[in-house]
Amino acid sequence: MNVDRFRVRPKDGHALRDHRPDETPGIHSKKDAREKIKAGLERLRERQGLLYAQDRYALLLVFQGMDGAGKDSAIKHVLSGVSPQSTTVHAFKAPSEEERDHDYLWRVNRVLPERGKIGIFNRSHYEEVLTVRVHPRLLAAEKLPREHVTSRIWDDRFKDINAFERYLHRNGTIIRKFFLHLSRAEQRRRMLERLDDPSKNWKFSSGDLDDRARWKAFMSAYSEALAATSSDHAPWYVIPADHKWFAHVLISEIIVQTLEDLDLTFPPMTAGRRRELKIARRRLLGRD
Repeated sequence: MNVDRFRVRPKDGHALRDHRPDETPGIHSKKDAREKIKAGLERLRERQGLLYAQDRYALLLVFQGMDGAGKDSAIKHVLSGVSPQSTTVHAFKAPSEEERDHDYLWRVNRVLPERGKIGIFNRSHYEEVLTVRVHPRLLAAEKLPREHVTSRIWDDRFKDINAFERYLHRNGTIIRKFFLHLSRAEQRRRMLERLDDPSKNWKFSSGDLDDRARWKAFMSAYSEALAATSSDHAPWYVIPADHKWFAHVLISEIIVQTLEDLDLTFPPMTAGRRRELKIARRRLLGRD
């Protein structure tokens, strides 16, 4: 699959204009999707094992999208075969009082993945240029010095985020960011399903409707944020999300290709390590 067609190019002024939420190029059914995901999981397990053994890189996967876009589902299905020992998932909710008393990247820094591990962010530091931008009351609650709350605050935050991600990249953290691009009509269908299905009632929040009422503002904020913060070392991908099965295949392929592009190998076998293993074998066989 040509995943590059879904990649946002740096400084792309219309990050969402050329992407349809309902497209499924090259995959035409859930059956095809299941087969591709199964094959992708085998490749992912192999590469994830090498990532963990080598202990040199970390992989950070960022998931963003409107309510109902399928972030939880994507994380669950795409990474179902990955060892939990080397995977962490962190869901960012509204910041706590402690978090508001720090800079907005503080809570992100605390949960970054270690070398050898895959870290998954369900929402992320990007909420600070998305939800906070669309809801000005949230910015007012951040206790920022007044002189720093200017008309350039969003451009400043884009620069800060780019610098932060460049720093992570230079220290061995590979970053891939996914915007699950959902149509407004499909979101409505999924929200109604949450209301109609008792087993899904718990997923619904009236706050979701408040964000839905600001759809155009969110799409504008997303388009600008993706264009301003997609880079060669930390690219954004616009994932068509109206069909979850296609989204899962595409995300899986991007992750696998990312790991396959890394020079991942098992740690080299040194003379000292060979001696250690030889002694261990003798002890296990009762010859020590």
